[in-house]
Amino acid sequence: MRILIVESSEELSNIWRLHLKRAGAEVHVAHTQDQATDLLLRLDPQVIVLDLVLEEGSALAVADFASYRRPDARVIFVTNTSFFSDGSIFRHCANACAYLPAATKPSDLAAMVEHYGQAAV
Repeated sequence: MRILIVESSEELSNIWRLHLKRAGAEVHVAHTQDQATDLLLRLDPQVIVLDLVLEEGSALAVADFASYRRPDARVIFVTNTSFFSDGSIFRHCANACAYLPAATKPSDLAAMVEHYGQAAV
């Protein structure tokens, strides 16, 4: 399973990456919108773990680009804000499959990725 993590925090993305690699996934990491779109041109991930608030660029732009370039990829949004906590993210992003707090345990995030990754295959 190929996973793309788009997260500004190197520390957090490394924690997630290690958990997902232990589960047997091929994991790629981007820290900005530009890095993410570049990887989406070259990779075909089953799941994208996408922080809703990126320091450089827009997570919604990444999700929109993914829906065009990789329409089968499922997006798990993570955030440390209450923005979109009403569930409206699912109306804005057709490829959104989950919305989780950034504080979600890495093992729980890995289980969600595995679930949605298997569904995308």
